Amino acid sequence: MSQLFQRKPIAELIHETEGANSLKRSLGAGDLIMLAIGAVIGAGIFGAIGTAAAGEIDSAGHVVRAGAGPALVFSFLLLGGACALAGLCYAELAAMIPQAGSAYAYSYATLGELVAWIIGWDLILEYAVGNVAVAISWADYVKTLLAGVGLVLPPWVATGYRTALLSGDPQVHGLIATAPHVAGMPILINVPAFAIVMFITWLLLRGARESATANNIMVAIKLLALGLFVAVGATHLHPENYHPFAPNGFTGIHQGAAIVFFAYIGFDAISTAAEETRDPQRNLPIGILGGLAICTLIYVIVGAVLTGMVPYTQLAVADPLARALQLAGFTTVGWIVALGAAVSMSAVLLVFQYGQPRIFFSMGRDGLLPPWAARLNPVTRVPAVTTVITGLFVAAWALIGDAAETYDLTNIGTLFAFMLVSIGVLVLRYKEPERHRPFKVPVAWLVCLGGAAACLFVMKGLPSKAWERFGIWLAIGLALYFVYGYSHSRLHDPARSRPA
Repeated sequence: MSQLFQRKPIAELIHETEGANSLKRSLGAGDLIMLAIGAVIGAGIFGAIGTAAAGEIDSAGHVVRAGAGPALVFSFLLLGGACALAGLCYAELAAMIPQAGSAYAYSYATLGELVAWIIGWDLILEYAVGNVAVAISWADYVKTLLAGVGLVLPPWVATGYRTALLSGDPQVHGLIATAPHVAGMPILINVPAFAIVMFITWLLLRGARESATANNIMVAIKLLALGLFVAVGATHLHPENYHPFAPNGFTGIHQGAAIVFFAYIGFDAISTAAEETRDPQRNLPIGILGGLAICTLIYVIVGAVLTGMVPYTQLAVADPLARALQLAGFTTVGWIVALGAAVSMSAVLLVFQYGQPRIFFSMGRDGLLPPWAARLNPVTRVPAVTTVITGLFVAAWALIGDAAETYDLTNIGTLFAFMLVSIGVLVLRYKEPERHRPFKVPVAWLVCLGGAAACLFVMKGLPSKAWERFGIWLAIGLALYFVYGYSHSRLHDPARSRPA
């Protein structure tokens, strides 16, 4: 049993970043901050924010979650505080262990192999499954863009089956009956969502430096779009829309935070770039904490303007920012913001699709996944095989999936990972107090335990179905570990050769 919690020495983790099978260091602090903004500002602020404000009702008319209303700004502040605590913990571990595996690598060094496997499996929910929701939201904004130029896609090629099945909108739910049928099954597929994922996958195969440059361009566009929304929306604020400010009290703020947490999940993606970062001991903390602070400020401003423009009850749509501008009479600006949103979510797709293969790469290098997971393309030095597999997985799910249910599964998995990273900092302080820490969490006991408790509190605001699905996901992951990972682990069998 003790072997399940055997830890990988930090010295070995650091050595792995310097060998022939390591990734190329080409990113600076500015690139990391831009990656943070690229990962964090996306489907959450352009999509999930509407559901967080208005609440959610299922196809049977049952309330799935209460909305925060204009008090949404407090949901953002609550999450900003929780993520700041977790971000401090990430910064300490990322500076100590500048490896590609993110929370997976940190857990291996602090809590042992079994917990590391659980985290690695769990992070698939954050990166791959999370990108399903991003791709679907991207497609919704693209539909708004195309409609603005008079091109309306047939609903059955722009709506996934799960979206129609679970929708509380009678028109969307009715697509199950009105869509073309083959062998009695409705043809409901989201072609735009599938297409964007495949394009991002192709881009990532070109290399990390090229991907970061593309991200920087997309981040600039998304910030311009949000700036335009705030500038125009601020001229059309109505004080009566802020009343009642918190229509569902703290319950609404709490449950709103649980859904809009999707807006924050990207900040830890920066740590997956550790092995490709120059001077990671300095640049990683700057990238993680600097990006998180900038994004929280942007969220609070956008949330305040959005709920002041139109009644919060009208925001339960896939493209709430564009819809608010249209309702306020700014149709052209709404179209421009939709364009910015599409570019913005392309950046999120890029960063998440960037992160997931590198976690698979790290797990493959440890023997927990087959050797092909840790092979690099000899020219681009990127994990090409896992990049393609991740792209196909996300694209196929986005073709038929639903964003709302994906938000919940992604959020609970990510919060669980944040919680374990926070605990891991304390464990490592106890296990290896003499270890050099280029960045140290201040008042570690308070910050680490507070961060873990805050993550657990936000998790409690998620629907019971999210917990049930998360439990099933973890059970499948544990089965895979004991069938393959444990017996092939290089920690248990050091004689196994490393992938070429």
